[in-house]
Amino acid sequence: MSLRNTLLLAAAASLLAGCSTYERLSDLGTGVKLSPITNPAQTQPVSVPMPQPSVEPRGRDSLWQPGARSFFHDPRASRIGDIITVNISVADAAKISNTTSRSRTNSDDASMSNLFGLERYLQASHMDPSKLVGMGSNTSNVGGGSVNRSETINLTLAALVTQVLPNGNMVIAGHQQMKVNGEMRDLQISGIVRTEDITSSNTIDLTQIAEARISYGGKGTVSDVQEPRLGSQLYDILMPW
Repeated sequence: MSLRNTLLLAAAASLLAGCSTYERLSDLGTGVKLSPITNPAQTQPVSVPMPQPSVEPRGRDSLWQPGARSFFHDPRASRIGDIITVNISVADAAKISNTTSRSRTNSDDASMSNLFGLERYLQASHMDPSKLVGMGSNTSNVGGGSVNRSETINLTLAALVTQVLPNGNMVIAGHQQMKVNGEMRDLQISGIVRTEDITSSNTIDLTQIAEARISYGGKGTVSDVQEPRLGSQLYDILMPW
């Protein structure tokens, strides 16, 4: 790597470190700041293939509302801006073990002790007619691998309905932040739910959310110590060995 490229990389690393340093300096005395409340509807709308919406007519004198479970008010979320409670419960475990073994041995021999007297010419050229060709090969390959993973997450989050799709499905998005002793925990969730899957208490489970996206992380003094410095990260990326 030339000196010029090295200086450019060092300058880029300094700028990145400067941004992180400025952000950390701005948090001195007050700790990590919470994000302001924003309008989730301003995010990019979900675009998926949808069937034509069906309009169910209602009689002029009918008390029944299409989609309602009873004649009374339906407390379930159904419009943009409504709130729905999401129960996140994950208990996954995976254990995989694979072993592969392969072995092969080849051996080829060829000789010509008599061929119409032509073997004399071979002997004259200091070649042994009984050992014209002798080849062999051995191949062996052994491999093994294993995966043992276990995850357990139990969280509850209130989300907003940000979009109602033509077929009645709803796009939801939720964002929750909690700050404890200078450490902030950030939880985000988004996905698509069906009205039929929402319970009468206006809750829905994670297993019933399509295209679910969950982000759960932290930011603060503890997370900052656990994360490698930018220089170390840049070094690990560029180091070829």
